[in-house]
Order: sequence, then C-alpha cells, then structure tokens
Amino acid sequence: RRETRRDERRGAQQAAACAAEQAGRSSEVRGVSSRRQRAAGFVSSVCGAVRMVGRTVAWVVLAAVADEAAGGPRYAPHEPLKVLANKIGPFNNPSETYEYYSLPFCSKTKKKRHEDFGERLVGDRKVNSPYEVTFLDNVPWRLLCEQAFSKRELKMFTKAIENDYYFEMFIEDLPMWGYVGEVEGEDVLLGHLETVRRYIYPHLHFSIGYNKEQVVSVNVSTNPQRKVDITDEFDGTEVAFSYSVEWVPRPDLTWENRMSRYHDSRFLPGTFEIHWLSIINSFVLVLLLTAFLTIIMMRVLKNDFSRYMEVEEDEMGEEETGWKLINGDVFRFPPEPNLLCAFVGAGAHLFCVTFLLLLCAITNCFVPTKRGAILTAMIVLYALTSPVAGFVSARLYRQLSGDAWLSNALLAALAFPLPLGLVFLWVNSVALAHGSSAALPFVAVVIILALYGLVAFPLAIAGAILGRQTATDFRAPCRTTRVPREIPAETPWYRLPPAQMFMAGFLPFSAIYIELHYIFASVWGHKIYTLFGILFLAFIMLVVVTAFITVSLVYFQLAREDYRWWWRSLLCGGATGAFIYAYSFFYFFNRSSMDGMIQGSFYFGYMAIVSYAFFLMLGFVGFLSSLTFVKHIYSVVKAD
Repeated sequence: RRETRRDERRGAQQAAACAAEQAGRSSEVRGVSSRRQRAAGFVSSVCGAVRMVGRTVAWVVLAAVADEAAGGPRYAPHEPLKVLANKIGPFNNPSETYEYYSLPFCSKTKKKRHEDFGERLVGDRKVNSPYEVTFLDNVPWRLLCEQAFSKRELKMFTKAIENDYYFEMFIEDLPMWGYVGEVEGEDVLLGHLETVRRYIYPHLHFSIGYNKEQVVSVNVSTNPQRKVDITDEFDGTEVAFSYSVEWVPRPDLTWENRMSRYHDSRFLPGTFEIHWLSIINSFVLVLLLTAFLTIIMMRVLKNDFSRYMEVEEDEMGEEETGWKLINGDVFRFPPEPNLLCAFVGAGAHLFCVTFLLLLCAITNCFVPTKRGAILTAMIVLYALTSPVAGFVSARLYRQLSGDAWLSNALLAALAFPLPLGLVFLWVNSVALAHGSSAALPFVAVVIILALYGLVAFPLAIAGAILGRQTATDFRAPCRTTRVPREIPAETPWYRLPPAQMFMAGFLPFSAIYIELHYIFASVWGHKIYTLFGILFLAFIMLVVVTAFITVSLVYFQLAREDYRWWWRSLLCGGATGAFIYAYSFFYFFNRSSMDGMIQGSFYFGYMAIVSYAFFLMLGFVGFLSSLTFVKHIYSVVKAD
C-alpha cells in the first residue's frame, strides 16, 4: 500500500509538472502569437497606407487619361457654364499674385473655391464669379451690379491700375486675361503722376468659341468707351459693372488642339515654324560639333592604342608616357566618397524623373497644359522613383569600400529635398508676409511632407539597402599601387579646373539656349508651353553633348598624367547648371520687367534650385560616361 501511495504521489507530481510546462508553453505561444499579430497588424497598416497612396496616384492618372480620352465635356443649348475668377497681380510679376476678391469687385454669389492639388501648387485660387453665361446664348449687354466705393476702396483700385494689375479668369479650364484699368497722360513717362487720369474698366466682353457641343476657345476684352474715371477718389463714387457675351463658331479648332491658339497668340514671341527652325539649327550645329569631337577622339585613341600595344619586347623596360603611365593610380578611390556617391545617386534620381516626365508629357499620359499637372506629376514621379537615389548611391559607395552606409543613404535621400525645403521656407514666408496667393496652403504642405516622409524617404532607404546587398567589389582593369604617383605641378591655365568647367558647361548650354528662352517665357511669364516633343529632343541633345564633352576633358586630364578624375567628371558634367543660373540673371534684368521682393524671391530662389538640380543630373551623366570610358581604355591596353 505504501508503494502504491508513493506511485500515486509521483504520478500526481508528474501530472502537475506536465500541466505547468504545458501552461508555460501555451503562454509562450500566446506571447509569440501576440507579437506576430502586432507585427502583422503593423505590416497590414503599412501595406494599407501604400495601397491608399497607390490608389490615389492611380486615380489621378486614370482621371487625367479618362478626361483626355473622353474628348472634354459637351453642352446642350442654354446649359449654364461656370466663369471662374482666379487671381490678380502686376502683369510684369507673374509670381506676385493675389486673390481675385482682394480688390472690391462685386459678387452676387457665395465664393466657393474650385482648385485641385496641382492648381494650389501654382498659386491658383479659383472662385465662382457672378457672370451668368449659358451655352450658345448671346448677351448684348447685362448689368452685373452697381456698387458705391469708399475712398479706401478707390485707393486700392488706383494702386492696382498704376501697377498694371491684370486679372485671370477661366471657362472650361481655358484661361483668359484682362487689365483692371489704365492710366492716361503723357506725364506718366516723366514721373509726374499728378496730371494723369486713372480709369477702371467696368465692362467685360466674353468671346467664346465653340465646335459643335464643346467650348474650344475663350477670350475676354474690355471696352475703352465704357471706362470710369476714379482719379478724384470721392467717397460714394458709383460704378456700374456689366458684361456681354458673344458665341463664335470655330469648326477649325478641335477640343484636343484648343491650347494651340495660346502658342500662336501674342503671348508667345515668334511662330511655330521659327521655333522649329531654331531647334533644327541648334541640333545640326551640336551634331556636327559632336561628330568632329568624336572623330578627333577616335583618331587620338587609335594612335595611343597602336603605340602602347605594338611595343617590341626589348622596349618593354622603357618608361611609359601619357595616360598609360598612371595605370596604377587612375582607379585610386577619390576623397570624400560618401558625398560623391550621394551626389551621383541624387543625380541619377533626378535624371529618371526628368526622362519619365518628358516621356509622359509627349505620350499624353496626363494633360501637360492643365494648370499644375506638370508639378503634380513631378512630385508623384519623384516619390515613386526614390529607390533609384539610394540604390545608385549605396551600390557605388560599397564598391568604393565605404562602411557608413546609413549616413550615405541619408545624404542621398536629402541631397536635393533639403536645399529645396530651405528655399521653399524662405519664399513661402515672403509670400505669406505680403498676403500673396502664391503662398502654398497649409494642407498642400502637409500632403507634400506626408508623401515624402511616408513614401519617398522609406523607398530611398529601401533602395540603399538593396544596392548595398547587391553590390560587388570594384573591378578595376588595373592594379592600384600603394604609393600615389606625383602629379605634374606645371599646368597651363586652360587645363586648370575652372577653365575646364567653363568649357564643359558652355557647349551643353549652347545646345539648349534657344529652348531655354521659351521655357523661361512660359514659367516666368504668361505663356503656355505646348511643344514637349521639341523639349524632349533638346533634353537628349543636352545629355549627349554633356557626356561627350566630359569624356573628352577627362581624357585630356589623364593624358597630362593627372589621375584625379572622379570629382572632376562630376563637376565638369554639372557645370551647365552654373550657366543656367547665370542666364537667369541676364533674363531677369534684360529680357523681363520683373521687380519687387516677392517676384525676386520666387525667381532667384527657385532658379537656384533648378540650377542645382541640373548640376546633380548632368553631373551624374558626366560621371557615368567618364567611368565607362576610363574603364574601357584601361581594359584594352595591357599594363605591366
């Protein structure tokens, strides 16, 4: 019996131990399961955010494509059209804009905003106007309102008229412009404003062109015979605002080509044929110069290869000359490889964004003439192609034996957005201080920051991780010596880095100089750019010329036994950015009438960012072409 009770106690203890062990295992399993559930929840939330962003981008793209494919809206007779008032501002300062109702115009309706994200980016603040327009219904004359102005309100109109304020309106996304008023008197040229008269235009005439059931053209004009003198600025001055509407048949203009009239109008200098002839002339000159440079390089390299490879055995002990002499130093890693790789990665990213943007514009993936469409597409493409910056930078940095991959990834991800953010902070602060509608709204700023923080930045880090994992050792055709070779001290002035950078930037800039004038007139003027095929051709010319001139200058540098080509190729390739910024000063003071704090801040701030973007993008082109060229010539010639 004692043994039986002893066995029973042992069995109970073993059963309790098994139960405790099973409970511990179950609690551990529950803990692991809860951790897995939390991880799965985090992953699902991240995936949900990515899906939401993807659906948003797809919706924007599909909406643009559907709008283009549908051929525009169609109207029935007597169906009302919306006349949207957008903004006012000095005609000479396109970036200095204010809301339309910052001047005391009459309004019978509740002001409701009608702008999307892209329009907010370009400073549009559209509101409903009280003008009543119906399809195919002519209006000889209609009273809009009668309004009595105070002395303060008349002073606002007087200031606007003296500064050549214009207004902008829209019908069916077609812009139209007109002046608020005019100043009459010869003494205004001499600076004597006391004897001049100031007139406001209270009557607007809308001329709307139609093709069957669609609106294809709009225009607004003022009637000088109905102007009102507001020079005396008396309290209670009454002004009667009116308008008229005229419908004009335009069977020759389709909805798809309705933006072409803006290119042919007075808002663009020259004609379409002159533009094409200028580009063809520039293209032929660049082609001839590139062919000439290629022939020279091929002949020089052929002579070098023949001299280096046809050496007899008894002459092998003689000292080498030229670029073969530095075969033990030409692939010596450059100083500051972290910064160099970050610049190359950021340049590769901007190159992809520019190429895809132009490709989408010429293939009509979106409507490039729509307000803010190009900026929206640029932001979306920049966010989606962010892995390129991290991948290229981290891969090259790993090949150059770099270890601080995280700092390299951060540099590559912030090399362009950080300067852009600093300039935007200054420019937006100036616009807010002056009450300009060009200031970006808080909601748009939050959207851009969220897009960068939740999409662009994580993708750049993921690209850096992938680039580091897939990178291999740098495969140089020649073995690098331990002791660096001495570089010749005596160098002619035309072979110094500043002279080389000047030559490297001047030739690519001359290839795009003509097209650059039209782009400036569109971005910093009241013109609409539509010839994206020509722009794509100019971009290809720019890339080809930059690659050729950078390779040539690197060869001449190696021929004089200077092996410091890594940074030189990047700086020479990106030198065109300095020429673009210098041209912006010339355009501001000699080709435009822009002035003022707001316009100057916008112009020089954003042109500095654009020039910096060209420096990074073309620096990547120059570096990549030079690296390929140097590897090729040293792999052909066998070094001792």
